[in-house]
Amino acid sequence: MSNPTNLKNSKKNQGLAAIGMGSNLGESLDTLKNAIQTLDEITGIKLITYSSWYRTKPIGPPQPDYINGCALLEVDLTPHKLLEVLLDVEQKFKRVRLEHWGPRTLDLDLILYDDLILDSPNLQIPHPRMRERAFVLVPLAEIAPNWIDPVSGKAIALLKEEVECSGVSKA
Repeated sequence: MSNPTNLKNSKKNQGLAAIGMGSNLGESLDTLKNAIQTLDEITGIKLITYSSWYRTKPIGPPQPDYINGCALLEVDLTPHKLLEVLLDVEQKFKRVRLEHWGPRTLDLDLILYDDLILDSPNLQIPHPRMRERAFVLVPLAEIAPNWIDPVSGKAIALLKEEVECSGVSKA
């Protein structure tokens, strides 16, 4: 795939979003696949593509390994509305927030939205830690290697090369 921004529709209210997905509780692979289908069925969201699934070591307290991936979505939603939708989908899959960076049935993070830089109390775009997380950059580089991070000015494929990826393997 070339630069994903070429996928954008000419309609002014449409944007291209990259989301990170993860799960390490329950039937993680089934949960992630079902979450992809759920997102694609929501008005205002069209699934463009999603990455392979990767097994990754957790960050935070002791817990099982994660299954992670990324998806590209064409959206007719503002970034804040998209975040609301992602949080609602997490709830449908019984996401419980007990501890910071703790285990979860489903985690959906808004990573990029077009070339937007946004810093609001409840949403930062690009995701503030994406450039240091192989579990985001490896699957994102698979589906959007030429997408330019608006903060660093670097392509996702280059950012991936700058992080340690040994803890990320295909699931």
